[in-house]
Amino acid sequence: MNLDLKSLNNIDINNAGSWPVAGKVAVIGVLCLCTLFGGYWFDTKSQMEVLKKERGQEATLKQSFEGKQRRAVNLEPLKQQLAEMKTTFGGMLRLLPSKTEIEGLLVDISQAGLASGLEFELFKPEAEVSEDFYAVQPIRIKVVGSYHEFGEFISTVANLPRIVTQHDIGISPLSKQMEKKDVLSMELVAKTYRYLEDGEVQD
Repeated sequence: MNLDLKSLNNIDINNAGSWPVAGKVAVIGVLCLCTLFGGYWFDTKSQMEVLKKERGQEATLKQSFEGKQRRAVNLEPLKQQLAEMKTTFGGMLRLLPSKTEIEGLLVDISQAGLASGLEFELFKPEAEVSEDFYAVQPIRIKVVGSYHEFGEFISTVANLPRIVTQHDIGISPLSKQMEKKDVLSMELVAKTYRYLEDGEVQD
């Protein structure tokens, strides 16, 4: 051991070629380890962090791509559904009278009652109620007649070319002073609808 220590003391740093083999191997080994550690610390470590980040982004992008791919596959059927909905909506919209047609529709409803043999005691259009793209026109109606005449009137109104719905229908017998026992009184609220024209739609 003493000889080894003496030999180490005699090593000339400036003359590496004269070093013993073991010393050369040890120094080369230390230099290799330092080089590997330095390369890892200053280069490979940052690259591994970037790789980890990229892998996370890859998973996110893959999920996003799969979602967009599913939407792309369903795009054509959705376009067809949208076109069908527009066609249906346009057809329904044409069933709504314009502002100038409301008066004619009110006449049609009253004539349907008269044609059914009913006697009007009340036919009162009330104030319009505006919704998103249409307005509701309630009409309070009270008529006198028989069950058969009521049924014919309601059926005729339901079959009008324009949309008319009937609400709050109530049928009651007339007072005892009336001679005809089969004559009844019917009250209801008929609602017709019209589309709001340009300038009437509220944002």
